[in-house]
Amino acid sequence: MIDYLATQNLIESMVTSRVVPGVNYAFIKGKQVFTSTVGFASIYPQITQLSPFAEYDLASLTKVLATENVLLKLYDQGKLNFTEPLHKFIPEFKDERIRLFHLLTHTSGIRGWIPNRDKLGHDELLDAIIHLPVTDEFNTKMRYADTNFILLGLVVKTILGRPVQEEAMKEVIEPMGLKHTTFYPKPSECVPTALVNGDVLQGMPHDPKARQLTSDCGSAGLFSSLDDLIKISKGYLGLDKDILPYSQNTVSLLFDNKNPSNVKPRSWGWDLRFDPKYNYPIILHTGFTGTLIILDRIKQSGLIMLTNRVHPSGHNLIFLALREKIIQSFIEENSKQN
Repeated sequence: MIDYLATQNLIESMVTSRVVPGVNYAFIKGKQVFTSTVGFASIYPQITQLSPFAEYDLASLTKVLATENVLLKLYDQGKLNFTEPLHKFIPEFKDERIRLFHLLTHTSGIRGWIPNRDKLGHDELLDAIIHLPVTDEFNTKMRYADTNFILLGLVVKTILGRPVQEEAMKEVIEPMGLKHTTFYPKPSECVPTALVNGDVLQGMPHDPKARQLTSDCGSAGLFSSLDDLIKISKGYLGLDKDILPYSQNTVSLLFDNKNPSNVKPRSWGWDLRFDPKYNYPIILHTGFTGTLIILDRIKQSGLIMLTNRVHPSGHNLIFLALREKIIQSFIEENSKQN
C-alpha cells in the first residue's frame, strides 16, 4: 500500500496556502501508482480548471529527460564514454581539459557574465556560451548551470547532425511512445506559466534561453504530462525494463556519485540524495517552473510533482523552501517503507 501521507499533505498545502495555483502529482511504489490533481491551471487573467492530463513546461527536467537520454543511448551503443574532450566536438571551445563528464556533473567550471543575454539572437547567444571562460572552479566545485547542457546539446548536434531537440524526439521520445511529451505542444493543453511583457506564456518555454535557441537548446523547452512522466520513471526504477532507449545496465549507472570525494555529489545529469538508513543514492531533478522527480531504484519508488510556481509571477521564494521540505519528507517516509 502506498503511504506517503505527510508528503502528500505538504504538497497539497502549497495549493491551500496559495503558494501555487495547482499541482498534479504521483507516488510510485512497485507496481502501485497513486495520482492526484488539486487546484487550478491558472488564476490570471481568469481562473481555469486543472486537468489530470495537463501538459507542463518541464524547464530543466529537459536536461535529463531529453538531452542526457540521447547521450546515454550513444554511451550504451559504445559511441561515447564521456571522457571525450568538449574541444573534439566544438573546436571553438579552446580549453581541452573539459570532458563531457564535467558537463554532465556540472563540474566544468565554465561560467561568466554574458552582457544583454536575453536580448541576443540564436547565433550570438551560442557564440557567447561557447566562448565563456573556464574558472578556477574547474573539477573542484559542483555549480549547477544551464550552460553545461546547452554545450552538450551542441555535442549531440555535431555527432548526429540535427539540433538536440529534434534528435531527442527521434531517438528518445517517439521510440518510447510518449504522446504528450514534446517541444511543440498545443497551447490549449498546457498549463499557463508566467506573465511576460503583458502576455501569459502558454505552450511556450518560460526559459528565455529556450525561446532564443529553439531546437538547439539542450537545457530547457520540453513539455510533458504526469502520465508520460510516470511511464519514463518506471524505466529508471526498473519497473519497465524496455521503455528507455538504452539498457538497464546503463540506467543503473545513474544511481551513483560521479564526482570526486571533495566535491558535492552528483550523478550524470541528476542530483543525488541518500537514503537516511542505508545511505544508498536516490536521484532527483527539479525544474524552475515547479517540476520535480525523485526516484529510488532500490525500493522501486518515486515522486513526480508538477506545479506552476511561476504563475502568474516568478517571484516565489516560499515555494523553494516548501519544495525542499517535500523532498526531505518523501525521502524520510520512503526510507520507512518495506
